[in-house]
Amino acid sequence: MRRIGILGGMGPEATVLLMQKIIAATPARDDADHIPLIVDQNPQVPSRIAFLVEGRGEDPGPVLAEMAHRLQSAGAEALAMPCNTAHHFAPAIRAATALPFLDMVAASVARASALAGAGGTVGILASPAVRRVGLFDAAFAAVGVRAIYPEDDAAMLSAIRKIKAEGPVPAARSVLAGASAALLSAGARVQMVACTEFSLAADAVSTEAHAFDTLDVLTEAIVAFAKDTDANRRKAAS
Repeated sequence: MRRIGILGGMGPEATVLLMQKIIAATPARDDADHIPLIVDQNPQVPSRIAFLVEGRGEDPGPVLAEMAHRLQSAGAEALAMPCNTAHHFAPAIRAATALPFLDMVAASVARASALAGAGGTVGILASPAVRRVGLFDAAFAAVGVRAIYPEDDAAMLSAIRKIKAEGPVPAARSVLAGASAALLSAGARVQMVACTEFSLAADAVSTEAHAFDTLDVLTEAIVAFAKDTDANRRKAAS
């Protein structure tokens, strides 16, 4: 199996959750059946919210690029990052290494577009930074899908910060549930949990929505890449 490098720490619990999901998604009878991971758990990556929403602080791009280079040097054969907002800085990561980057945003747009269909609407449960930078918008527009977001940026930011500080507490879960219900009322039955802090409380999303977690999409991409036996055979023959 191919070794995956994880750019983690954004936040730490979300990174651990990704690792748990990868383990759960991998049929195994013994340790050797599991996917090898190299995890750079770096909570010191500069705040994406401060830089993109509040216009202050250090650019996270160079730190993420350094992490990518470090993971490549450690033996990673592909990179993945369990933070939607940080995908805004994916160009810096790609420029730092020749390794494949398993793009959670592109894979999630493909999943949501297939569910919503052309002319459909997708609700995005994410940090306001995602809407601010249009992280998903161009990709959705290219396939004729409309993306909509919760209206209360302050409430969403507060919920994300609560989860980072205290875990998926009832107050944060209530914000996520309310945002999901509002998106449903606005016509977005298909919804994406597109903040990996919200992945820790994904079951708070309305049961009437056809929702999926972008972290699950990334998990599938990691497992598929790591277990690509054709690629492994090509590598062995080279």
